[in-house]
Amino acid sequence: MWITPGSGQDGASAALRGARRLPATGALDRRDRPLRDLRISVTDRCNFRCVYCMPREVFGRDYAFLDRNELLTFEEIERISSAALILGVRKLRLTGGEPLLRRGIEDLVARLAALRTPDGVKPEIALTTNGSALRVKAEALKAAGLDRVTVSIDSLDDALFRRMNDVEFPLSRVLDGIEAAHEAGLPVKLNTVVKRGLNDGEIVDLAARFRGTGYVLRFIEYMDVGATNGWSLDEVVPSAEVIARISARFPLEPIAPSAPGETAKRWRYADGSGEIGVISSVTNAFCGSCNRARLSTEGRLFTCLFAHEGHDLRALLRGGADDARLTATLASIWGARDDRYSEIRSQLTPELRADRDRIEMSYIGG
Repeated sequence: MWITPGSGQDGASAALRGARRLPATGALDRRDRPLRDLRISVTDRCNFRCVYCMPREVFGRDYAFLDRNELLTFEEIERISSAALILGVRKLRLTGGEPLLRRGIEDLVARLAALRTPDGVKPEIALTTNGSALRVKAEALKAAGLDRVTVSIDSLDDALFRRMNDVEFPLSRVLDGIEAAHEAGLPVKLNTVVKRGLNDGEIVDLAARFRGTGYVLRFIEYMDVGATNGWSLDEVVPSAEVIARISARFPLEPIAPSAPGETAKRWRYADGSGEIGVISSVTNAFCGSCNRARLSTEGRLFTCLFAHEGHDLRALLRGGADDARLTATLASIWGARDDRYSEIRSQLTPELRADRDRIEMSYIGG
């Protein structure tokens, strides 16, 4: 049982220090994994219909997205984030849907950038986007306090890029957005989801295009998130194959992770022209070091990307809970966490995997 703290942030901190499984370093789950990263979905809407995330046959014109009053307000997101910092979170990442579709997103960035950890440190504020609105938003996001941006880019072939986003959005506008972010002073990472038979022929070309630019390109194994993307193990390109393909042309060497719990394995070009990363949730699960929680658009906290249910924080907030109760609730949720789906995926039959009622990527972000 968690100790019930008194009111206010100081009361929450004092009581939580004495609670089970909350050492000075923050909250730990049942596998002794700390909470360090909170990923916040600010909208369930997106202007793309990428085949691996929001396929058009599911997310068509009649799809019922959340009403505006169902979304967490910026103040509510700020309160949850503040509580998470008490428990050890050091990175806040804004996701979606497409987060730049949320009106006033710069205001939310400014609110979060003003927060501090109990020892006075500003958390890292990052944002993941499809890049479609980045060229008009980059300067405002930087001015508001955004520290870094990650842009999804799955092909350098315009026809294939348009086919993958399924809304005929041109590649050139995303590349313009990446350049605008760079010019605004935002460090840029690039994410490519690799699907065999669709864009795996782009791997070396993407590496060639972005090596030497200062952008960190990361290749992500196609994952079975949700139940609508038609995932098949045969369509997964293992990260080891990605590295082998690139290294055959541009020799690579492994480098140490930049932070505990980092999802990407890092590699650098032997000639010093930058680095790439690979995220291997399917072939080399990293559940043992996973330190991430995810907050859905309408305020449900999920402790795994492959979870099938979340914990309703919006009801708690709108029911009048003070900050101390909110912090204690977050600590209790994390303390009960035992998720490790990627580690046990291979033990599940295709039928059992299909029966899992997992949340969709577009609902909770990556």
